[in-house]
Amino acid sequence: MLVACNSSQTSTASAATQAGPPTVEVTPVVAKKLDLTINLPGELEPYEAVAIYPKVVGFVQWIGVDRGSHVRSGQLIARLVAPELVSQRAEAQSKAEGAQSQLAAGQAKLAGDESTYAKLQAAAKTPGVVAGNDLLLAQKAVEGDQAQVKALSDNVQAAQQALRAVSETEQYLRITAPFDGVITERNIHPGALVGPNTPIPMLRVETLQHLRLVVPVPETYIAAVLEGSEVEFTIPAFPRRKFKGRIARISHAVDAKTRTMPVELDVSNRGGTLTPGSFSEVMWPVRRPGASLLVPSSAIGTNLERTFVVRVRNGKTEWVDVKPGASSGSYTEVFGDLQAGDEVAVRGSDELAPGTQVKAQRVATVAQVDPQKP
Repeated sequence: MLVACNSSQTSTASAATQAGPPTVEVTPVVAKKLDLTINLPGELEPYEAVAIYPKVVGFVQWIGVDRGSHVRSGQLIARLVAPELVSQRAEAQSKAEGAQSQLAAGQAKLAGDESTYAKLQAAAKTPGVVAGNDLLLAQKAVEGDQAQVKALSDNVQAAQQALRAVSETEQYLRITAPFDGVITERNIHPGALVGPNTPIPMLRVETLQHLRLVVPVPETYIAAVLEGSEVEFTIPAFPRRKFKGRIARISHAVDAKTRTMPVELDVSNRGGTLTPGSFSEVMWPVRRPGASLLVPSSAIGTNLERTFVVRVRNGKTEWVDVKPGASSGSYTEVFGDLQAGDEVAVRGSDELAPGTQVKAQRVATVAQVDPQKP
């Protein structure tokens, strides 16, 4: 019995030795120019949007628009009334007229004193006709009148500016549209008391014919964002219809919280089909300035500590930490200590511990031919 047991153990060890290391399917890392499309969320916004607040305190006397009304730039859309401004204007008008009257009186006195001084100067040419003191007094009177006229002239200008300020303030009682657009919000009615400190706007005007599509682009995909490129997108209201926008504004700054960079597209909406505030699905083009390294998505393994691929070199496995990028079908872009041609296990798993002796069996992959057609 002991002989038979030893013989069985010897046979098992011999079979294990004959079996050799396990066979692992491997595929080469492929370097390809990446040019694909991914879906990113976006939001449509009006190109221009203004909340209209009153600049003066007053009562709403008339309002000629409502939610959904189309307005033109400079169009009168509401009118306020403020009785205190009427009294302020009358007071300013009275002060301006009073200052003008005082200036006229001062100018008349100046003209009279200048005439007297001129006559005294002419008479003084004859010795003994005019006393020197009288001539000096006449000269000082003219100089005083000139100073008085200048002060009165300044008063007139100040009074006119005050009158002009009241008149300009009265213009604020006329509410006009700042640009061509649509009234999307109305919060007032005739008789309401409004003012600059009103917590909500009187009206809100937005453009509809020209929209912005704001797309938060992850930092992984911002390497080749080209201004002027045309991008397609869809909205839930028309799921089978594709719309187009052109990349117009790039922020060139990544948000530290979301790790995305806002990019704006200009969208023409002359037909009014699109609605500001709608969410969209953007077919965002992903391009790299150079070749990217691609591996089958199944080759990327993860555990609680790391993301890796299993590279097989000289018959032994080794883990290489990678960071996944864009996906193209069943292949994924990776960043790490890899080179084109490195052989990695088709299925990355932590069961293949580093340093395991394996037999590599190379398999054909579509990525060797065209990574865009998995």
